[in-house]
Amino acid sequence: MVRDQTGGSLGASDFPYRSRLLANLSALILLWDSPTVQGQILAKSGESLDQPSHQTLRHLLAWGPMRPTALAEVLGTGASHVSKIVGRLEQDGLVRRSTDPSDRRANLVTLTEAGEVAARGVYELGDRMIAEVLSGWSAADVRRYTDLTERFVSDAISSAERQRERGLRPQEP
Repeated sequence: MVRDQTGGSLGASDFPYRSRLLANLSALILLWDSPTVQGQILAKSGESLDQPSHQTLRHLLAWGPMRPTALAEVLGTGASHVSKIVGRLEQDGLVRRSTDPSDRRANLVTLTEAGEVAARGVYELGDRMIAEVLSGWSAADVRRYTDLTERFVSDAISSAERQRERGLRPQEP
């Protein structure tokens, strides 16, 4: 459970949105994005890699080779922290640094063969995590929720593009 500053657990009711959906999504994101919660789950799962390493492997498998600056952006951290994460992964033989062919001044971080295996293991953990969450659901409920979530994500991505252009000002008729 995610804890607030006083040690109490946080839930959807702790977010004062008018939208119950947004409050619930906020609670879910806070829970699943919590380095503490993720670190505890990884430790109990017998994983030797920490949560920032898992995130890095996940992004590299999904998006391919990335510059350290791009990794810092998606991880929401600074360049020095990314350098430490990449250094540990490089020591473990999971990534390698190389010169970016499109800009010889820049570096790319790429998964090694062992890194790809480890990254796929990260996704397998996610699959096990969601399977446990949905274990009491009927197959029909899982399909319906999946369909609605796919629609929601698609609409949210489209809306984010529009919001980047105009902000959150009301749309003119």
